[in-house]
Amino acid sequence: MIPDHTATVRPEWIDYNGHMNEAFYVLVFGHATDAMMIETGMGQQYREQSGCSLYTAEAHVRYLREVSEGAELTVRTRILGVDAKKVRLVLEMRAAGKKDPVATSELLMIHVDQGQGRAAPFPDPVRERFASLTENAPEWAGGSIGPVPKPQGQGQARSKDRPKSSSGAES
Repeated sequence: MIPDHTATVRPEWIDYNGHMNEAFYVLVFGHATDAMMIETGMGQQYREQSGCSLYTAEAHVRYLREVSEGAELTVRTRILGVDAKKVRLVLEMRAAGKKDPVATSELLMIHVDQGQGRAAPFPDPVRERFASLTENAPEWAGGSIGPVPKPQGQGQARSKDRPKSSSGAES
């Protein structure tokens, strides 16, 4: 199990709506991800010796509850799966005294050789460490925002509405 990451909401993180700005939720999740990298053997020494690091390829953040200045936050990080070059994880942020998460983040991270600028296989010990930490996914993982609604009156053009090419055939 990866140790929890903790943070306290700073005054400069509060926005014009009187609660923590969305950017700082991501900052706290980023610090938790850095702590996970250290815990799994991918800290500064690994990066310097191997020339490799983890890059976030995709992220899905859910902002579930407002957080106020001074709130004590705890982030739990869970590894959901690993393959040759990728690791998928979820993070749940909770405020002290609150049962339910205030935010969640799901990440797809790629192991990158920084010298070559492309994905590279994990060394076996790192991949095995991730595999040993793999947990079941929470119910909310794998969700999406959903389909984009089409403005009323828009849709796929009917054949009679499609422009014709210079030869007179439909394009």
